[in-house]
Amino acid sequence: MTATVLTATYNFSACMIYLPIVITLTILVSQFLFKNSKAFMIDIFHQKKDIAMATNSLFKIGFYLLNIGFALCIIEFFQIETVERLVVALSKKIGGFSIYLGLMMILNLLLFLKGRKHALNKEKQINIKYENPDI
Repeated sequence: MTATVLTATYNFSACMIYLPIVITLTILVSQFLFKNSKAFMIDIFHQKKDIAMATNSLFKIGFYLLNIGFALCIIEFFQIETVERLVVALSKKIGGFSIYLGLMMILNLLLFLKGRKHALNKEKQINIKYENPDI
């Protein structure tokens, strides 16, 4: 018969600290980003507020799913046996996730800017055709 020695680890504690932090970060960034993107969306959709808000809500849901899904994919912690290792592991995971979240926010902003630029170019083309019907 072999005896199994159980050692106490902080892995469960790490998960219980990590999850609320990354979910809260995702919600805060999402609310900030999509509250301020309403103006872009209205501009992109040529003042059609209903479709702009609906699209903005869909982007927000996608942002939640993508980021919380990623946070859950990287949740794995290896044997954390001391409080010091717990702090280091959480710092690395939360710091890495924060960097990822920042990059996702910048990517969304770039998409909004690109959409706005496309909408402005389309509006200019329509105005040129309207002013010069021979074109």
